[in-house]
Amino acid sequence: MKTTVEALCVGQPKPFRDGELSAFAKDPVDGPVRITREGLSGDAQADRKHHGGEHMALHLYPLDHHAFWHEALSGHELLDLHGAFGSNVSARDIDEGSVWLGDRFRLGRALIEISQPRMPCWKIEHRFGVPGMVKTILRTGRSGWYFRVIEEGTAQAGDALERIETGRTPWTISEIFSEIANPAAPSTRERLSEMALCELLSPSWRGAAERALSNLR
Repeated sequence: MKTTVEALCVGQPKPFRDGELSAFAKDPVDGPVRITREGLSGDAQADRKHHGGEHMALHLYPLDHHAFWHEALSGHELLDLHGAFGSNVSARDIDEGSVWLGDRFRLGRALIEISQPRMPCWKIEHRFGVPGMVKTILRTGRSGWYFRVIEEGTAQAGDALERIETGRTPWTISEIFSEIANPAAPSTRERLSEMALCELLSPSWRGAAERALSNLR
């Protein structure tokens, strides 16, 4: 799998709701940008308890999903922006059903690894001003995902995002999201148990798998 990165996007904390700060809104960077263990140079998170860190260094929300949202939202001006959903890496021809947990990609000179799906939160609905978007994401599985950084390096818009290793786990990001995050989807003890023990899955999602497993018992 190989696709072209259309934009690399960063954001800094800004007033978001009732004086609360957020760096959810991301804007494209011109030229090369450094990719470190914490993510793109110039990117930040206001809420470090729930965002950022090594397992959520880079977020990719598939650009092809914007067409779905254009129809669902009757065309929204934010959907013309690469960073509309807080994405750091903007690319087409890649989605949750075509990538597996643990897949490794070369992005410019950096090596990155898929670590978890993105759990949607209220900030998406607040940014768009549309209630119900979180439920739609849970129902459709259009979650996006995060990478951890294995080798630091630089990258820029126009570089390839190329998968160089796959098959390290048996689950696509779509399957993990459905199994753990979607309360309406069927879950199995066997799969949840395996996910809870998988070290390639970020600790927060392993914990979520444990909780989902407990609810089945």
